[in-house]
Amino acid sequence: MALTTDMTAFEQTDPEFAERFSHFAGTEVPGEPAAKLPARERHLVILAALLGCQGVDEFRVQLADALDDGVTPIEAREVVYQATAYLGIGRVRPFLSALNEVLAKRGVELPLAPQATTTLDTRLAAGNQKQIDYFGEGMRESWANGPAERAHINRWLADNCFGDYYTRGGLSDEDREMVTFCYIAAQGGCEPQATAHAGGNLNLGRTKDFLYRVVSQMVPYIGYPRSLNTLTCVDNAAK
Repeated sequence: MALTTDMTAFEQTDPEFAERFSHFAGTEVPGEPAAKLPARERHLVILAALLGCQGVDEFRVQLADALDDGVTPIEAREVVYQATAYLGIGRVRPFLSALNEVLAKRGVELPLAPQATTTLDTRLAAGNQKQIDYFGEGMRESWANGPAERAHINRWLADNCFGDYYTRGGLSDEDREMVTFCYIAAQGGCEPQATAHAGGNLNLGRTKDFLYRVVSQMVPYIGYPRSLNTLTCVDNAAK
């Protein structure tokens, strides 16, 4: 099935490039039997990968395609929100602005419905429980089990990263760990974390084959070096 790649801006100036990229990203990759994903998951993967590699212009293109294909505004927003924990606001702010601009142009009323399920008082315990659900009992109160000088960072991982984001509605646990894997893979240089989150996906019931498909769908958007490195991370996690 051919998908939107919006090369129209380049058809006159760069027709050879437009032809080959459109075919690869719009037909060959989504049509490859060994790479196929359900449409919803494919769109979430691409949006998360573009956040990770900082492709904000392509994000606008792919966001429009995702919304046209049934991804909800809340789902798209949650992909952007959660990226803050892995990329930082310095890299996420342009995407949040792009998201809101695209939604506003489509007549979507903002703000969208709230999805928070925790308060500032409950986020630590709830976030730590998510860590345990994903990575095992060894994560319980992890901030108390490591070097004292790093305890605050480990506590922030529980209350901010997991308690503020993973506890929200709009995406399932499986969705959230999938898009996290994509943020990390796409930014590169974070192979230990990519391996850990490949393991988190496996712990939640995803398969090695599924993760290979996720990486395959990212190739046009993040390139081969980061994709190949990520396949190795999947292999290591599967061991």
